[in-house]
Amino acid sequence: MSTLTADYSDVRATNLSAVLGFLRANAPCSRAAIAGGTGLNKATITNIVGDLIERRLIRETEQTQHRVGRPATMLELDGSAYAAIGMEISARGLTAIAYDAAGGQILRWHRAGPGRSAGPDKSLTAASALARRAIAAVEATGRQILGLTVGVPGLVDRDGTVVLAAGLGWRDFALKPRLLDALSNPTFPVTVDNDANLSALAEYRYGPFASTSNLIQISGDTGLGAGVIADGRSLQGNLGYVGEVGHLRVAPGGPLCGCGRRGCLEAVAGIPALVRRLHDDSEVDDLQLAVEQIVTRAGAGDGETLKALLEAGSWLGQGVAMLTNVLNPALIVLGGYYATLGEWMLPAVQKELNEHALAPRAGGCIVALSTLGHDITAIGAVARSLDQLDAGRIPG
Repeated sequence: MSTLTADYSDVRATNLSAVLGFLRANAPCSRAAIAGGTGLNKATITNIVGDLIERRLIRETEQTQHRVGRPATMLELDGSAYAAIGMEISARGLTAIAYDAAGGQILRWHRAGPGRSAGPDKSLTAASALARRAIAAVEATGRQILGLTVGVPGLVDRDGTVVLAAGLGWRDFALKPRLLDALSNPTFPVTVDNDANLSALAEYRYGPFASTSNLIQISGDTGLGAGVIADGRSLQGNLGYVGEVGHLRVAPGGPLCGCGRRGCLEAVAGIPALVRRLHDDSEVDDLQLAVEQIVTRAGAGDGETLKALLEAGSWLGQGVAMLTNVLNPALIVLGGYYATLGEWMLPAVQKELNEHALAPRAGGCIVALSTLGHDITAIGAVARSLDQLDAGRIPG
């Protein structure tokens, strides 16, 4: 009997997922359109739609445009029952975003600091305070929180421990257990993940090439990481360490990397490395301001700046070609400051990809610039919880 119950639950979750997915892509639409689009029979659609209306995940609306006579009853997503919270801890500061189940933004907050010099304990204190504020704001709307996910720029294991976040100066910090304790062990799931993994989820759900089932998102910020979507699923790996492409050795004997080795991709194509090169190898406190200055100088045609961008783009392109040869993505999206500087870097990236990719026409891969801005990690953190809902796993 338990096996039959499990099988029924799996089938029902699959059907719920199919209906929600069709509505997310096509709403408003009719029951007949859902049946035609999902292949489910009329009785199943009636049952599933009734359940989703009762749970306030979809609602009926009347469509009168281009019709004669009685308005048609249509269905659309309803965001009034559930919401998800996404956060990012980065060298730029803290970000919190919440979306409802229909994809409507409930809140977006950003605060500067605490910064790398503060250390993980002070950062945790600030992040938990922001999280509590976001939780209270969402609960005040009457919505049930599906989950809270936090993105961090570094290696994060499956237990939510930040093994290494060089850009923050963290090592072996048990972020998830400490955050759960700070939030008094909430009833909803709390997750910690690598920022690049979450950025890839954001592109897959909300980017201009959404639903591309094989894509890689490369983030350029204080570090260089990649998130991978393979066959429509986030690639995690054995311990959750997928995507540390910044430490591919592309220039043996080259510049010293923050990891202690020489010639890593991050050391020759990373944004901090590019900034240091254009500031005579001196450390820069405000990375955003430094990138804005590079944009100004490149726009004015400064030769030294354009040369540095071209060389960094060429190194990055070699890394992109390696990823393409291994994973054969349909799309590689350059995000973070790579998107900001993409006008000058993208041609060199594309040239190296074309020259070093083994498959003809780079295996069908195209390279594009992200349009989701610096909120992308927090947006992907929201997507992680909403994806559970779209998979048919609805809270009881």
